[in-house]
Amino acid sequence: MARERNARTGRRPRGVVAATAFFCALFLVPHLLDDAWVAVFTLVLFFAFVGQAWNLMMGHVGLLSLGHALFLGIGGYATALLLGDYGISPWIGIPAGAVVAAVVGVGIAWLGFRFSVRGVYFALLTIAFAEFFRILFSNWPLIGGTGGYFLRVVPEDNVPLLSLRGGADHFYYVFFVLFVAGVALSARLVRGRIGMFWSAIREDEEAARALGVKSFRLKVLAVAVSAAMTACGGGAFALMNGSLFPNTLMGMQMSIQIILAPIIGGLGTLFGPFVGAVFVVLVLEFSRDLGQTAGVYGLSTLIYGLTVLGVILYMPEGIWPHLVRLARPLRRDR
Repeated sequence: MARERNARTGRRPRGVVAATAFFCALFLVPHLLDDAWVAVFTLVLFFAFVGQAWNLMMGHVGLLSLGHALFLGIGGYATALLLGDYGISPWIGIPAGAVVAAVVGVGIAWLGFRFSVRGVYFALLTIAFAEFFRILFSNWPLIGGTGGYFLRVVPEDNVPLLSLRGGADHFYYVFFVLFVAGVALSARLVRGRIGMFWSAIREDEEAARALGVKSFRLKVLAVAVSAAMTACGGGAFALMNGSLFPNTLMGMQMSIQIILAPIIGGLGTLFGPFVGAVFVVLVLEFSRDLGQTAGVYGLSTLIYGLTVLGVILYMPEGIWPHLVRLARPLRRDR
């Protein structure tokens, strides 16, 4: 009814207007805040983007991955190696890393789904592959092993748009573009025919297969898209940091950090990963500053853990669905 009324009056749906205003506000962040806050919101956009990628698998298809740092590392190392050793532009390196990550993701998915590995067992399979590649990269002399791989210092005649390397504002807009593209791609997939099939697989795969849904291909597609998106985030993250260490970029801790934002923000939602990323990053920064000020070792971890635990206990569906539910009476009043 609302959609037909908007079509007759020529008005845009409220969701489109709100989303446009939201993205415009994000675009203006570097113009309104100092470099310290820009760096914080750059991390927010990074975790929102990779969280969106993970959310495609878990939130929309029901595939639990606990080894997503693998794809982050593949994208990061592919981009850094092509740039550092061969002088290949990140405009080529990032897509190349995405392709490699997608191929690896398809291989893992094929192996798991071919032998009907599901649920926590599929999660264990992703952990096993992530740990295998982390150990492999840690003992690979070409990329520096545990000593790390370092990109050269940005030259004085650097052109950020060509090299994709620059200052705080530059990397903010790099992740802003990735985040917007990730939301647009996710919306296109989830709200289309593929998204309907994914939802059917998530709710009851056996019933979906009985109705003719090609669950094997669609699950592999979800893993491939998620892996490629995560690798793009890894490539941009490597350019921003300038240094890569397997235990940091591909470790279990990074995999957990990737999944926290969508879980806290709201699984299966488009804006849940962003809301969760804002919460996770801001709470982490606040608890870290409070712990340093108090001079108590481990206080920041305690505050961070208790806050996250509180959200999970009292808002198990996530922060974003809770906010949407609170806003419904206001929308009815209008």
